[in-house]
Amino acid sequence: MTTKLPGISDLHVHIQPWRQLKPDVLKVMQRGQEWDRIAALMDDPKLLLDLLDKADIWRVGLINYPSPDLMGFTDETNSFAAEYASANKERLLPFGGVHPRFTTDPEGQVEALLDMGIRCLKIHPPHQLYPANAHTMGLDNLGRIYRRCEDRGLPVLIHTGTSIFPGARSKYGRPMEIDDVAIDFPDLTIVMAHGGRPLWMDEAFFILRRHKSVHLELSGIPPKRLLEYFPRLEEIADRVVWGTDWPSPGVKDLRQNLDQFLALDLPDEVKEKITRTNPLALIPT
Repeated sequence: MTTKLPGISDLHVHIQPWRQLKPDVLKVMQRGQEWDRIAALMDDPKLLLDLLDKADIWRVGLINYPSPDLMGFTDETNSFAAEYASANKERLLPFGGVHPRFTTDPEGQVEALLDMGIRCLKIHPPHQLYPANAHTMGLDNLGRIYRRCEDRGLPVLIHTGTSIFPGARSKYGRPMEIDDVAIDFPDLTIVMAHGGRPLWMDEAFFILRRHKSVHLELSGIPPKRLLEYFPRLEEIADRVVWGTDWPSPGVKDLRQNLDQFLALDLPDEVKEKITRTNPLALIPT
């Protein structure tokens, strides 16, 4: 008797309130994309669900986070994610955020995210303009956010690596800053988005091997180059999850990225862990 595997999860898809984007940011987002089609998908979850059916993808994480001064996203991005995901709560996983430089009630805002059904909290240092370990440098609100997420079992997804959007401070994307976070909040589930690409993959691998609470999410890494970036991927396969970063610049099709990953010279059981079983363990139904 064989056990049926769970469906494929893509835990990094940018379905966001795109009308909030600043004009220069929107121009970058539109590069190389059929923007009318993408905008329609962001407005109508039924269109996204149809796309997922055609791509044979079960679930997606809807990346949202406030970044009013750089990207244009306000706290309304959280309610957008929750409302969008209400079209199918099993397949659409809303991610949200609390901006530590602007909040006056970190714990209350984390609780509000939980109340609206947010499944993961997103921290984006290059877009929110602080390092991931800024709680050690006087940004107390960030530590309070981490602590409440740790207490409530809410995973935290942290962007690592560079960003091409206007005004982004890529220096804040170093994975090494997560070392402090994992030490100070040992029971916090941390997901490292992008693996520090394209500059800091060695740092990311070190952090993953050192801290068992840290997971690697593969979005934004060209699948054909993944084993160049992480040649020892099999060693950490139990804590790696799939994501594409679609429809960010350079990511044209979420199924195409998935097929390129599945074509890599990796054992089938590793591919199944990364695309199916690990994401479900990290964010259960």
